[in-house]
Amino acid sequence: MAYLLALIAVVAVAMLCWKAFGPQRANRIGAGRTESRRNRVIGPDDDPEFLWHISHKGHDGDSGSGE
Repeated sequence: MAYLLALIAVVAVAMLCWKAFGPQRANRIGAGRTESRRNRVIGPDDDPEFLWHISHKGHDGDSGSGE
């Protein structure tokens, strides 16, 4: 019976340590930094300016058929 209670206590302490210092801890620390979000690299498919440029590039009178 004492071994069972000791095992439950060890598991509880391990869970608390995992919650306190686990892998998601790094994400929560940097969550308040908005400047890193503003300076992040945006892929071309997410960049509205790039998409606008591509969509208007084909509308400059060229049919695009190549003939």
